[in-house]
Amino acid sequence: MGWLQRVLGGRRVEHDPGRQEALLEEVRHRFGIRVQVGLHDQVKAITQLLDDEDGLLVAIRIVREVAEAAHSDLQAQAADLYRRNGYRLVVDRRNYRPLWREAGRALRWPLFDAPSGLHPYVQVAAAVTVIGDRASRVVKITDPAPVLASVFELFDLVTTGWEYGRVRPDTNGAELVLRLISAAQQINAAWPDPPPLPQSVRELMRRNNTTNVYDPTVDRVVGGINLGGELRPALLS
Repeated sequence: MGWLQRVLGGRRVEHDPGRQEALLEEVRHRFGIRVQVGLHDQVKAITQLLDDEDGLLVAIRIVREVAEAAHSDLQAQAADLYRRNGYRLVVDRRNYRPLWREAGRALRWPLFDAPSGLHPYVQVAAAVTVIGDRASRVVKITDPAPVLASVFELFDLVTTGWEYGRVRPDTNGAELVLRLISAAQQINAAWPDPPPLPQSVRELMRRNNTTNVYDPTVDRVVGGINLGGELRPALLS
């Protein structure tokens, strides 16, 4: 495995699992949507807190934990729908778009009020920023494949939530999407042989429409985001 060779052949850095656990718990409990501090200020504070190698590993863990929890939540929702009405849904985490197209009205978006206490617009936004900013280390200290897969999975969940899951695309969500695209771009650039882009991403790349972006506090459009226009230059260059 190429990533393992890079780890063994590169600069060795001592990691502290105990400190990583303490950082994760601090990020989980000190920050969040209910904290009386602006989301941007919280994201900035978390990125500063996770500014070393242990912090980078915590950021990776946050992204993967939230992706895993969302997938488990959707599987549970699909199983409940099958028990109640015999309607079987396929939950494919490599591409959630068919699932949401088919049953979006019957599904609950899994990223808000997650039991992990990690909010997409706070801890996740900060974590993907840390990952993107230090992508050159990501590909050296761990297998980047599951990290990149989780980044794309979260991107898929956010954008399908907008399109099919009754999640309003506000400025916080749009900023998270741009951070996810940037993280994917930086990992791909640092990875000598990145994998093919997921089908869900390629589907959105073929589009050129603009999604209205709302103020998070009032029902007012304050801008727009062209997902295809953001994805193509970031991931096809």
